[in-house]
Amino acid sequence: MAKESVRPPASAKKGSVSGGAGGAGSKGASKPPPAAEIVGDRPKVQPPALPVKTLATRLGIPVLILWILAGLAHNRWVTLVVGLLTVAALGLVWWVWNFASKTKRVANLVGGATTKEERQEAIEKIDKEFKKGDAAATFAKAQLLMHENPRQALEVLESIDLAKVVPAVADEARAQRAMIHLLLGETQPARKLVDPIDMQRHPDTKAKATLAAVVAEAWSRTGQAKKAIELLGMFDLNDPTLADLKPGILRAQVFAYGAVDDLKQARSCMHQLAKVDPRIVAGFAAKGVHPLLVKEARKILERAGALPRIQARNPTRG
Repeated sequence: MAKESVRPPASAKKGSVSGGAGGAGSKGASKPPPAAEIVGDRPKVQPPALPVKTLATRLGIPVLILWILAGLAHNRWVTLVVGLLTVAALGLVWWVWNFASKTKRVANLVGGATTKEERQEAIEKIDKEFKKGDAAATFAKAQLLMHENPRQALEVLESIDLAKVVPAVADEARAQRAMIHLLLGETQPARKLVDPIDMQRHPDTKAKATLAAVVAEAWSRTGQAKKAIELLGMFDLNDPTLADLKPGILRAQVFAYGAVDDLKQARSCMHQLAKVDPRIVAGFAAKGVHPLLVKEARKILERAGALPRIQARNPTRG
């Protein structure tokens, strides 16, 4: 399971949940166009947040207790084992600190790139300054490529060897790849990627919410909407720390509620999403989505000026 490469199935049922926000009531509808072609801004491919201080504290306290017990035991073998565990813990903390430092460096490169030319220059710097296969650099490169070429960004993320990175980074890589598949309308590959993700590995609320939004959307669009609703219910959208994640969570909620035919909740989430960025709602105005949600999305886009109003034409008399 090194790269865990997945490809979309050769065929998919039309009007199914995998095609849109629930599929119910949309028999015979064609597959929706990729959301990446509808939404103006590409989503950000974020490197995983690895809390160095939290990890050091969680490892430091048990190690300290072990040393106290080793001192009381007065046994050299016990002391040797505790010493080896301490070295392993320090090695892990160092690796996380080093990863966080690299992430900060590449973030500075990505943050300063606002045009196509600047992004290309940043990619060249990343290729030059970081070793091939460096996870932090790979996430940054994928983020830069998302603006012009989501498919290429996906290929870059697929280069991360999931078997050789720590589980938290592997989860992030799976989620980011799944996110791109979802934007391209490839729901089954996305589902295959998100299923192995373990939320228990991510104690940080923001990191967990980032993953949950992608996992829940993939579940909602492949027949597991109830599970998705339960997962998303863990997060409070009024939490200020989740402000920048709100669009992704709301998008997943629209898909989830639409899939279980709770159109009242789906509309509510869609209207909240429109207040954040009406362009994201465009993904729900495509064929293959629940007809009532399509209608609601088009109304929102018309009011926002993102779609021209359809004027009724009276037949010419005489």
